[in-house]
Amino acid sequence: MISGDARDTDPRIAAMQIALLRGASTAARVRRARSLSQTTMELARRAIRRARPSASEQDLRLAFVSLHYGPQLAERLRERISAR
Repeated sequence: MISGDARDTDPRIAAMQIALLRGASTAARVRRARSLSQTTMELARRAIRRARPSASEQDLRLAFVSLHYGPQLAERLRERISAR
């Protein structure tokens, strides 16, 4: 359910945003969700890169997996990569 309780958004603007979302096609809503997910993931990757500037790309990817999917999965992935 869409909530109009955003404390930092004028209620009239929030109502317009909700109306636009409700009126959008399924494809448009899926595109928007996908875009927001991609943006969120990229921001998370940037934060990891800033926190570990000397890490390799592989280590950055494994850190992302560890933080978002758990250290066990990251370790299993590391093992599979090493086995190649």
